[in-house]
Amino acid sequence: MATALQFRQALRVGPPGDIWHKPALSAVATLGVLNLTLLALGRLDLALYTSAGGLGALYGHGLPYRARARTLAGVLLGTVLSTAAALTAAALTRDAVVLVAVAAGLAALHKLGCDAARIGPPGSLIITFTSASCAFVPQRPADLPPHLALTALGAALAWLVGMAPALLRPYGPERIATARALEAAARLARSAPGTPDAAARTALVGAVDAARQSLALSSPARWRALGDAPERLLVHAESALAAPAGPAAESTTESAAESAAAAAERYTAWARDLRRGRPLPLLDLTEAEAAELRAHRPGPRPSLRQALCPGSALLPIGLRVAVGCAAAGWLSLAFGVGRPYWAVVTAASVFQANSTLSWHRALQRVLGNLIGLAVFTAVLPLAHSGQPAMIGLGLLCQFGAEATIARSYWLATVFVTPMALLMTEFAGLQPARTLVADRWLDTCVGALTGLAACLLVTNRRTATRLSRALTGAETATREARVAAADAAVGSEAAAVRSGLATALLELREAADAATGEWRRPALPHQRTADAEQHAHHLLAALLERRGARP
Repeated sequence: MATALQFRQALRVGPPGDIWHKPALSAVATLGVLNLTLLALGRLDLALYTSAGGLGALYGHGLPYRARARTLAGVLLGTVLSTAAALTAAALTRDAVVLVAVAAGLAALHKLGCDAARIGPPGSLIITFTSASCAFVPQRPADLPPHLALTALGAALAWLVGMAPALLRPYGPERIATARALEAAARLARSAPGTPDAAARTALVGAVDAARQSLALSSPARWRALGDAPERLLVHAESALAAPAGPAAESTTESAAESAAAAAERYTAWARDLRRGRPLPLLDLTEAEAAELRAHRPGPRPSLRQALCPGSALLPIGLRVAVGCAAAGWLSLAFGVGRPYWAVVTAASVFQANSTLSWHRALQRVLGNLIGLAVFTAVLPLAHSGQPAMIGLGLLCQFGAEATIARSYWLATVFVTPMALLMTEFAGLQPARTLVADRWLDTCVGALTGLAACLLVTNRRTATRLSRALTGAETATREARVAAADAAVGSEAAAVRSGLATALLELREAADAATGEWRRPALPHQRTADAEQHAHHLLAALLERRGARP
C-alpha cells in the first residue's frame, strides 16, 4: 500500500538538468521553422507529419557529435519507418480496434529498441506519440508518399539542428561529460568525514565511466584540439575514490577533512573551466597513473542483440507495453472516446524499469494531465485568436516541457498536455469540452490499464539479472584482489579496475530494478550490500596504490 513518503518521492521536484536548454532550444527551432513554413503555405493541417520527424531534435544531446550523427540518424530512420507503418495501417483500414493493435505493437517495439540501445531521454515515448497519432488520421494510399516526405523533411531538419552546435563547440559534449565526473568527485569529497557514502561513490564510478565512454566515442581530431587533458582530469577525479570507503573512514582527521575540502574546490574549478570552454590544465600524473592512462580502454557496452537475447529482463517490459497499450486503447473505444491513441500513449508512458517506478509515473501522469487541462482551458481564448498565436503557445509549451522534464515528470506533463491538445487543433478547431473530457478519460484509462498490466505481466527476470550481476561482481572482486596482491600496474591494473567498475555499476542497476518490482522472489539484499562494499574497498586500494608518489 502506498505511503505518504512514496507519494512525496513520486511528486518531488528535483534540480534542473545541466543541459536542459539544448533539447529545448533545438525542438523550438526545428518545430518553429516547420510550423511557420506550413503557416505561410496555408497548410498548418500537415503539421502532424512534419512534427513527427522534427521532434527528433530532442535526442542525442549528451553524445559527442561523431556518435550523435549516427544515433540521430538511427532514431530518425526508426521514426520515419514507424510513421510509414502507422500511415499505411490508416490507409488500409478504418477499424479502430485494428489500429489500436497496430499502435500498441509499435509502442512495444519502440520501448524495446530504445531501452536496448540505451538511447536515453526522451526515450521511446516521443516516437510512440507521433506514430500512434498518425495511425488514427484518415489516409488514402495516394497520400502516403507526400505525407512521408514531410516526415522525412522534418527529420532532416532535426538532424541538422542537432548537429549545428558542432560548428561552435565541436567538443562540448566531451567537456560536459568530464565536468560531470569532476562534480561527482567534488560531491564525494564534501561528504561528511567518517560517513561512507556508497551512493556518492557509485555515482562517481558511473560518471567517470560515462565520461570515458564519451571520450572514446569522440572524433580522432579531438586529440589535436584537447590532447589527453580530459583523460588526465578523469584520473584526478577518480582518485577521490581512494578515500576510505568503510570503517577506516571513521579515523579521518581534521587535516584530512581540510584536504578533502580543498580537493572538492579544485574539482569544482576544473569543472567550471570545462563548461565555459576555457583552456584545460595539463595535470601531472604518477608513473603508475600515466601507464594506466596509456593502456586504459572503457568497458564494452552490451550489444543490441545481447540486450534482447532470450532471458533478457527487457522482454517482459515489451510484453507489458504491448498488452497494456492495446487494453488501454480498446477500453477507451468501449467508453466511446474518439481519440483512443491518447490512452495508448498514456499507457506507454507508464511503463518504466520496474513496477514501483511505473506506479510513480502513473501518478505523475495523472496529476500533470489534470493541471495541464486547466492550463489548456485558460489559454484557449488566446489560442483561438489565430494560428500564429496557436503556434507560439505550442512552442512555449514545448520549451516549458523540456525545461522541467529533468526536475519532475509531472511538472513537464503540465506543459505537454496543452501542447498535445494544441497540435490536435492545428488541423482545425475542436470543441473544447470534448477535447478536455476525452483527454482526461484517456489519461485515467491509460494509467490504470498500464498499472494493471504491470500486475498481470510479471518480470521475475529482474531477480535473475540481479543474481547474474552478483556473480559478475564477486568474480571481478576476486580478480581485483589478486591484482592488488600482485601489485599489478599498467594495462593489467587498468583492465582489472575497469572490469570491477563495470560490474559494480551493473550490480547497482540490477539491484534497483529488482527491488522495485512488485512480484518477484526474495532478493539477496545483504549479499548485494557486501559485494558493493568489497568492490568499493578494492577500488579504493587499487587507486591509492596508483596515486602513490615516490
